[in-house]
Amino acid sequence: MSTNRFQALSELNYRQPQEPEAPKKRVSEYFGDNVFAYFKMREYLTDDAFEKLMDCIQNGSRIDRQTADHVAAAMKEWSIQKGATHYTHWFQPLTGSTAEKHDSFFKPIGDGRAIEKFDGSMLVQQEPDASSFPSGGIRNTFEARGYTLWDPSSPAFIVGNTLCIPTIFISYTSHALDYKMPLMKALHAVDQAATAVCQYFDKEVVKVNTSLGWEQEYFLIDSALYNVRHDIAMTGRALFGARPAKGQQLEDHYFGSIPERVLAYMQDFEYEAHLLGIPVTTRHNEVAPNQFELAPMFEEANLANDHNQLVMDVLEKTARKHNFRVLLHEKPFEGINGSGKHNNWSLSTNTGVNLLKPGKNPKSNMQFLTFLVNTIAAIYENADVLRASIASVGNDHRLGANEAPPAIMSVFLGEQLSAMLDDLEKNIKAGKMTPEDKTVLKLNIGKLPQVFLDNTDRNRTSPFAFTGNKFEFRAVGSSANCANAMIVLNTIVANRLHQFKKDVDARIEKGDDKDEAILKELQRLIKMSKAIRFEGNGYSDDWVKEAAKRGLSNMKDTPSALKVWKQKKVQEMFDRLNVLTPEEVHARYEIEVENYIRRREIEARVTVDIAMNHILPSALSYQSRLVENVLGLKDVLGAAEAKAATKTQVDLIKEISGNVNAMKSAIDKINLERNKLSKLDVEKQAEGYSLKVKPLMDEIRDNADALEMIVDDENWPLPKMREILFTR
Repeated sequence: MSTNRFQALSELNYRQPQEPEAPKKRVSEYFGDNVFAYFKMREYLTDDAFEKLMDCIQNGSRIDRQTADHVAAAMKEWSIQKGATHYTHWFQPLTGSTAEKHDSFFKPIGDGRAIEKFDGSMLVQQEPDASSFPSGGIRNTFEARGYTLWDPSSPAFIVGNTLCIPTIFISYTSHALDYKMPLMKALHAVDQAATAVCQYFDKEVVKVNTSLGWEQEYFLIDSALYNVRHDIAMTGRALFGARPAKGQQLEDHYFGSIPERVLAYMQDFEYEAHLLGIPVTTRHNEVAPNQFELAPMFEEANLANDHNQLVMDVLEKTARKHNFRVLLHEKPFEGINGSGKHNNWSLSTNTGVNLLKPGKNPKSNMQFLTFLVNTIAAIYENADVLRASIASVGNDHRLGANEAPPAIMSVFLGEQLSAMLDDLEKNIKAGKMTPEDKTVLKLNIGKLPQVFLDNTDRNRTSPFAFTGNKFEFRAVGSSANCANAMIVLNTIVANRLHQFKKDVDARIEKGDDKDEAILKELQRLIKMSKAIRFEGNGYSDDWVKEAAKRGLSNMKDTPSALKVWKQKKVQEMFDRLNVLTPEEVHARYEIEVENYIRRREIEARVTVDIAMNHILPSALSYQSRLVENVLGLKDVLGAAEAKAATKTQVDLIKEISGNVNAMKSAIDKINLERNKLSKLDVEKQAEGYSLKVKPLMDEIRDNADALEMIVDDENWPLPKMREILFTR
């Protein structure tokens, strides 16, 4: 056995679960303890300061310097009482992770004395060095200035001894360099558009909020094994590893009893999450071995996204305490399920109505149909943009494989609801509608709640499925920032609702009454977007053919999907809704393409390194032992008798040679291709890594995995999948 592998497996030593650190008390007694929530603000702020802060959060009004000073003083007092010594502007740059720079409250004032200082200017704005964060060409590397600006709508929180203040991150020229700023703009855009449409049905609606409920899937592996699997440590996935005899075929892990050591980890994680006010309520085993899932209650989308970013950080920090490492890669292991982050999305009004839930009367159901149909139409009109929002190296491995939805964007409604839309499409007359026509239609629309009584299932192969009172965007990757998908989804829905309002108003001006105008416009949209609706098996080859007939795109890799950001009409849509400028859209394209290239380049280099320095030497060493065995038998038995006695060894020697030669050939080709690609522009590089380098990596892996099944187990240099996946 290789030394590294032996040490790793020895370190496991059947590790016993640690006792959870959480105190033995109710969650409700400590939930949100480390969050400067609104009810705590009320305790620390004057009435005037609190009212101004709430007005800013709810209505977007500006906060004056005096109020900012009051809030800063309150935050400082509260956090210091909780043990904080530092503060940081916590932000989400386009690296895909969060960022923070800690500053101390401590300030010397002379005479050997010091005070704790934190005022409004320190709260509202900071200037971190932004030179190394990706900008997509918005600014030069030597232009280091960037600004973090306080987001009052997301409460500050404490991690360790640091007060964390959620902020947006912009350049000196006010361009967005993060996910939070455009997300907040997209949420504002859909609020304005949806509120205007709601006015057709209820004049009391003055605000529409977007809710998000994410489901986070992840893998756990023992840290000792992680430390000697350099491919997993550096890329997040196993670039090598023959499939174990048992994977997930028996579905015995799914919703099974949670292993004790894992449960202890989950309990500690949940305790930390609850302290941060993250309403995590669900935990369970997922389908694949060592795969798990957690989910919170729904929250306002901006806060929900902040919480998901925090969760990914807390998952990893807590795992280390339990000698685990978390894998958030979308496809860390071949042949078993990958991990997603299902984004459950809905819209609700200030009057408490979920706009994607059928109501109790024809009027409320007309409103429901309006938002349902417009969402479907938005997906149809912008399917390629939605696909681009979830494009990544990891998701390229996941989409369309083992429980993940395909790369073809489609919408699942369920047979009964889909049939109802078909009826609406057929039964609304083109000319002037009689009162009787309207009555019949409204009576049918009034039956909507009955339709849902037996229609609560969901299509797991659909990337965008309606599930009764929300849409579930299942194609989002497990490592992704939810904001990317939410920026796009809310923007395209806002765009469609604006157009819907314009078209309905035009019909009213031509003489249709309001209900008639809405129904006719819904009919048009139902007919227009019908191609995006699909109720069948998204994994089937028949769907690929059918989707092509319908004119739906099937962009199987990230370089293809990202090109949509270069389209003028896409840039104009984001600009028109004040979500992203054309420069910001193009910058994100550049950043995501470069990110793809770098990740593929790292994978290629790690593949070559492990193949050349670990796998080939082990295979050749074992082959030498076989050769020695053959030669020894010939000396003992003689050439004639040894020929039959050594047949198996000779066959293995030849098989090893075939795999070794194929691996070395692919390695040489990868090095040659990478050298060629380095001289091309980024778009050509991305295409080359996808179409040329990745297949060569797969070729190396196939031969390495074949060698793993031949080479002596003790000689194999890497922990195997059966060891990694079934270690508790």
